[in-house]
Amino acid sequence: MKPAVEVLLIEVAMPIDKLTPLLDKKLHELAASGRLKGDETVTVSMVEPADGKGPRYLIEGHGKRPFLRMNSNSYLGLSFATRVLEAEEEAVRRYGAGPGAVRFISGTWAPHVKLEKRLADFHGRDAAMLFSSAYATVMGVLPQLITDSTLVLSDALNHNSIINAIALSRPAEKRVYDHLDYSEIMRQLGAFTKKCKRAVIVSDGVFSMRGDHARLDELMRLAKLFHPLYAEGVIVVADDSHGVGAFGKTGRGTEEVCGGAHVDVLIGTLGKAFGVNGGYVTAASSIIDYLRETSPFYIYSNPITPGEAEAARVAVDRVDSAEGEGLLAHLSAMGVRFRNGLATLGLETIPGEHPVVPLMVRDTERTKQLVAHLRDSGILATGLAYPVVPKGEDEIRFQISADHTGDDIDEAIAALAAFAEARAATA
Repeated sequence: MKPAVEVLLIEVAMPIDKLTPLLDKKLHELAASGRLKGDETVTVSMVEPADGKGPRYLIEGHGKRPFLRMNSNSYLGLSFATRVLEAEEEAVRRYGAGPGAVRFISGTWAPHVKLEKRLADFHGRDAAMLFSSAYATVMGVLPQLITDSTLVLSDALNHNSIINAIALSRPAEKRVYDHLDYSEIMRQLGAFTKKCKRAVIVSDGVFSMRGDHARLDELMRLAKLFHPLYAEGVIVVADDSHGVGAFGKTGRGTEEVCGGAHVDVLIGTLGKAFGVNGGYVTAASSIIDYLRETSPFYIYSNPITPGEAEAARVAVDRVDSAEGEGLLAHLSAMGVRFRNGLATLGLETIPGEHPVVPLMVRDTERTKQLVAHLRDSGILATGLAYPVVPKGEDEIRFQISADHTGDDIDEAIAALAAFAEARAATA
């Protein structure tokens, strides 16, 4: 006879049999609708740059065949920078592999504090605060700034993290304005001055699917215009995760591109242009002090490791240097080269200066075929097809990196030209 405890464990485990068919059905629905992401590409190693070409990557299941990666957020290639790697290795030996606890217990290490100060200085703010990721930062910041008497205005193309953070916040009023429609923001701000005490305008800095950016200077102008009409004022929050480190002459992101306009609350990431991991928010000291005491995503989650923090600080230092400006200038030049190549082929893109360069295919099946063709040509790029994007907005999102060389860009353009020629031959 089995012990009673074993019988109890078997009985507790039984309900999964009822749940499994429901989960399988949902996965089948996702697959049928084209929304199933499926198996992830597994990168097994990096091949060092050689012969005028940037780094290549080996992919599980493809043996020794090297791939050109054009779907990475590592815009400056700093994740493989020697000094960044050395900084993390040295910090791991000194502080250990993990933080050991959440920060208010015993998880704050000297590298965390140094990095926060460095980020505040980099962005010209009073203070900064680290989170485990940029997604966690958005989720941990917005709900603390939104009350049941707050109007929230959100761009229609804002990131999923902003959408979910607003849902968690339960504001008095939420209005989603058409992409970059600032006249609509003005109308909505004027409509709720009596009903709401506070207004929060929230926007991506750079919009990750399109590579275009918000006019943060215009958002701040509207906020200042209506600020006296709200009892608790109007504030602007920007998530510039794709902008910081990769956009602007010195890498200050969308704020720099918009003439140095400072939003009230700026959210960024360490996991894209800076090449490491984690997210952060920077703002006035009063806001940061308040968030440290109230944000559950900060209070109850382990921070990034001390090693990651030290590596990120070195990465920020590198961006904020003459060498960094050189990387940014090369990144910009490669983006221009790629956009010019698309134009020469008569292909459609969205005008911009950011290293996200969307190729507007506008056809679901052709998008899938082109992604497969690029992969067969040794190029990794991400296709966004209906229903992930609206019908007719299907695209391939190319992401340029400072790791790319002119030969790399030409290789990608040649692959696109070959696809066009093959289609023309069979038309």
